[in-house]
Amino acid sequence: MIKQLKIKDMPLEERPREKLIRHGSGVLTNAELLAIILGNGTKRENVLELSKNLLKENNLKLLSRKRINALMRIFGIGQSKACQIVSCFELGRRLASFKDTRDNSINNVRDVVKLFSPDMSYLKKEHFKGIFLDSRKKIIKDETIFIGSLNASVIHPREIFQAAFEEGAAAIVLLHNHPSGDPKPSDDDVEITTQLVEAGKILGIEVIDHIIIGHNRYFSFKEKGYL
Repeated sequence: MIKQLKIKDMPLEERPREKLIRHGSGVLTNAELLAIILGNGTKRENVLELSKNLLKENNLKLLSRKRINALMRIFGIGQSKACQIVSCFELGRRLASFKDTRDNSINNVRDVVKLFSPDMSYLKKEHFKGIFLDSRKKIIKDETIFIGSLNASVIHPREIFQAAFEEGAAAIVLLHNHPSGDPKPSDDDVEITTQLVEAGKILGIEVIDHIIIGHNRYFSFKEKGYL
């Protein structure tokens, strides 16, 4: 029986963690990076061998899409390691989609679509978002206000305009997605828009537009003459 080579038995310069500390993350292989995330191996193989075998059966892209239960069916991957892998890839996805919107100005509907459509086009639930602008139409903040199927009884003007007042916003752009991919507004969408526009007039905060995001398509209430 071949004795397992433990990480601590490897030369110092070959251990993943020490390589990371000495030379930075760019010199490490995918397996070495994954080994650092997993922390330890099994009785049968050290963590570096476990990582290499894991990547041999699943390339990085496939591995990033696996859910916890699927990962736990792989030898050597328990619940803790599965959670570590899923969390690691989720952080990567969030970083890839991160955008600092504070210096962005909204001059037309295409500016909004360009900024927010990539993240919202394929969400599986409806997300209703407020984009809060200063007097120069620069984005102060964007905030998801509601998640779920929209209807006039669940979207309350007070929630949206309270957030606007807290941010010192002069105007708002409303934005939500249709998971079906068809951005055509429903009767509820029209009713919600009418309510919020009227509330904005009373409170002195302009509702510039309400944009519905579909799959590679959008609907703008302003462009279609509703506002």
